[in-house]
Amino acid sequence: MNNNFQRIYKMSFARVYPEYIAKAERKGRTKAEVDEIICWLMGYSQEELEAQLEKQTDIETFVAEAPQLNPLRSLIKGVVCGVRVEDIEEPTMREIRYLDKLIDELAKGKTMEKILRKP
Repeated sequence: MNNNFQRIYKMSFARVYPEYIAKAERKGRTKAEVDEIICWLMGYSQEELEAQLEKQTDIETFVAEAPQLNPLRSLIKGVVCGVRVEDIEEPTMREIRYLDKLIDELAKGKTMEKILRKP
């Protein structure tokens, strides 16, 4: 496995979480919307999300312990960090990039209905 992936996987999710919130808030969006996206994608309840943050869970474990990965996440398409999310073969990295892509969509002003792939 790629060393860069390992470095990312061992990083605490609590370390990147404030960056997601800051990115959203700079564009007039809210922490609540970020939390809704994370819970929608990963299947965590708000309480479970907060517990993971408190435990300083690393990103790899955060993804691995996700209660219910949303089946609609396969509808997430596009480029994040110069890479098409749908082309990422490594499963954990793909889940991380799905989340990055949804936060990007939030910061770009998309509606929550579109972000959460509601029909």
